[in-house]
Amino acid sequence: MGRNQVMDGPATTTRKTGSIITFGEIMLRLSKHCGQRLFTGYAFDAAYGGSEANVAISLAQLGDDVEYVTRVPNNPIGRAALMRLRELGLNVSHVVVGGKRLGTYYFEPSAGMRSSQVVYDRDDSSFNTLEHGDIDWQTIFQNVSLFHCSGITCATTQDALDTTMDAVRTAFDSGIELTCDINYRASLWKYPGANAQKSLQDLMRYSSFIFGDQNEWYVASGLEPIPFTAIDESYQFDLDAYQRYFDKLHKMFPHCRLMLIAHRNQLSFTHHINAGVLWANGKIYTSRIFDIHPIVDQMGVGDAWVAGFIHAHRRWTSDDQYCLDFSTSASALKNTIPGDQNLVTEEEIIANMTSKGGRIDR
Repeated sequence: MGRNQVMDGPATTTRKTGSIITFGEIMLRLSKHCGQRLFTGYAFDAAYGGSEANVAISLAQLGDDVEYVTRVPNNPIGRAALMRLRELGLNVSHVVVGGKRLGTYYFEPSAGMRSSQVVYDRDDSSFNTLEHGDIDWQTIFQNVSLFHCSGITCATTQDALDTTMDAVRTAFDSGIELTCDINYRASLWKYPGANAQKSLQDLMRYSSFIFGDQNEWYVASGLEPIPFTAIDESYQFDLDAYQRYFDKLHKMFPHCRLMLIAHRNQLSFTHHINAGVLWANGKIYTSRIFDIHPIVDQMGVGDAWVAGFIHAHRRWTSDDQYCLDFSTSASALKNTIPGDQNLVTEEEIIANMTSKGGRIDR
């Protein structure tokens, strides 16, 4: 395939109209750098992050019309977060204001044989004190074509779970397409009565597109995952095994038309092998295998994958292989971007789909 053909994309291009809504918690990210531990040094780099915000920002960078719904405190930190979201192209007109503090997470990057570490500080945050009924989804879902949410929001509090399911049912009844990222975080499911598998399955049953890595699909479905053992780009996928696996998943979630498994084999903390497997209306597609070394920042890679696929499927609806290739390329590029968000363009993602990279673009 020639370079011009790759840059132009498939011959058939369609753009779905209507805005995209995402819902979740925006947090302040405080990161160490240069190999420092959380308890050493005196400085943190500050930025904003959160899975659903990351998806929204990536989509906005790709030219989509996106609104982000959350709850922030009425103080300078909350206002700063909204300023940053607006700066990155998001509509935040329905953000709820209230609560005392913005949730925070602390990030210690990996170094050598030492793993990266995330410490959450989100108890009693503005979002975690959101009450069921605070958000008027009927008003928000005007001229909207897609709603995206994730298991992280469902894991924070019972009110957040109830609010998410209200949004999902309202969107479903209104004919709005639903997408979800399983996004299982074991440390978050702590509130009384929390049941991760049941709640995730309730969410997934309404979704037309579901994304997750091997472990997340296992938690949600109980089906044993297919091992991904690639150490380079020569790896061969067992297509028959994936067909049997996805056929079982489809019986569990019959409304779902698209299911994507994100694979990441961590050869070291700075050397990852990434690839994706897509089930689309009964057919199996596999992506190119990306050998990524060195890793700059692995946070938000899954969010980049989700955003890439949502964008591609709205733009090239009839070409499932191209959508998978685009989303996997987007996630590979995120490993090269510091911070939570994938600040790349559609053109850069398309160019990376066949390129080895490393050129000087002049």
